[in-house]
Amino acid sequence: MVRKPTRAPAKRKQPAAVETSQSIEDQTKEFLKSGNKIDVIQTGISGQPTMAVNRHIKLGNKTVAS
Repeated sequence: MVRKPTRAPAKRKQPAAVETSQSIEDQTKEFLKSGNKIDVIQTGISGQPTMAVNRHIKLGNKTVAS
């Protein structure tokens, strides 16, 4: 009787994603040559849209006097 394997076979590692500075430079040149432009984003600005809703939490039962 043949024994069933008790665990899954090991998966092969994906090859390392290696970009050289030369290949990045070549891709950038092709991007600019095709008529596209690079936008400069100010420090501290995120390109991700916020999914959170601003919620103002009120503590206590204070009423506004008019």
